[in-house]
Amino acid sequence: MADPALIEKAKKIFESFLTKQGNRKTPERFSVIDELYSLPEDEHMDVEGLFLSMRNKGYTISRATIYNTLDLLVESGLAVKHQFKDKVALYEQALTYKHHDHHVCNQCRKIREFSDPKINEIKEVIGKSFQSAITSHSLVLYGNCEIENCENLQEL
Repeated sequence: MADPALIEKAKKIFESFLTKQGNRKTPERFSVIDELYSLPEDEHMDVEGLFLSMRNKGYTISRATIYNTLDLLVESGLAVKHQFKDKVALYEQALTYKHHDHHVCNQCRKIREFSDPKINEIKEVIGKSFQSAITSHSLVLYGNCEIENCENLQEL
């Protein structure tokens, strides 16, 4: 369920960003925020998925507008962009973003998020060994599905 207060907060941040950048504030751009922030927090969506979802809800919007708006949302800190292996770019909302890593199934393509404090410990050790204050990281694990009767495999 979408949090209306969160969506409004995102829209205010985006409006301020667009004003500072000298970009137009169009209803279509704000409708992308509505759609992205209506997704469950752990869901990742590509441009085509957003386009089809928005079209099914009666929005009149082009793929180009969605691409451009997502780029602006990433730049403004309102969206996070991921590129997993051979998949197209996927996006998730950033206001509720807590750092996490990903596991991607090679067969069913299911993306699962996880956090493990041991990864932060490794990051600190590596940072010390390289005399570097590590500010961020990205970890994606790829594996083959071993779940018996995997519902995601059956959908393919």
